Amino acid sequence: MTIVEADGLGLRTRRGWVYRDVDLTAERGELLAVTGPPGSGRTSLLLALAGRFPHSHGELRRRGPAALGQVAGVHEPDPTLTVAEHITERLLLLGPVPRRRQLVPVAALRARRAYRRDAYAAAVAGAGFTDVPLDPDRYGRDLTPIDRQVLGLVLASLAGPSLIVADDVDAGADRPEREWIWAALERLAGQGYAVIASARAVEEGVTATVHRVGDPALPVPALPAVEVPA
Repeated sequence: MTIVEADGLGLRTRRGWVYRDVDLTAERGELLAVTGPPGSGRTSLLLALAGRFPHSHGELRRRGPAALGQVAGVHEPDPTLTVAEHITERLLLLGPVPRRRQLVPVAALRARRAYRRDAYAAAVAGAGFTDVPLDPDRYGRDLTPIDRQVLGLVLASLAGPSLIVADDVDAGADRPEREWIWAALERLAGQGYAVIASARAVEEGVTATVHRVGDPALPVPALPAVEVPA
């Protein structure tokens, strides 16, 4: 099932193109990687695909809700909350588990049903990340780059969205961490989410559809994120 489809998608401002002529499709259960150099418009494109940022050209079709993982400057951990507190707060905001909802992976429902018993363990297990040493008592301000990515993905999965997006998943990570995060993204896709992640490059052996963007010669302005009402 197609979750996101972009035809000729582009964003042009008075300073020039941020990204242009993007044609891509993300299916349910597929991992798609958006690659390109810094300033190539990866973040703006990612936010547009999730419905959090405008586009000026082309068409975008998306089925079901989207959730953001880590996106620097847009969607980041609160420095004053612990990992466990982030999870508990998100679950409280999401409210009761829906009786019926299309395209909600079973893991997300199980995590939300179990959160009153052990929110942290249920959420991490639901995302399939039990092999990561994410300290539930660590504050947001003390998280490493890979910790921030993991927490963002766990929080995104709790709502049971159709689409999960995460930005710069390889930023600040060494090779073992990059290999781990790409494997984790593959596991998320295997649970039934459409997953789109941006990075400078994709690790060798990763099963992902790669879409490269960016022309360094084009001027790319720094633009604020825009929240689009559901």
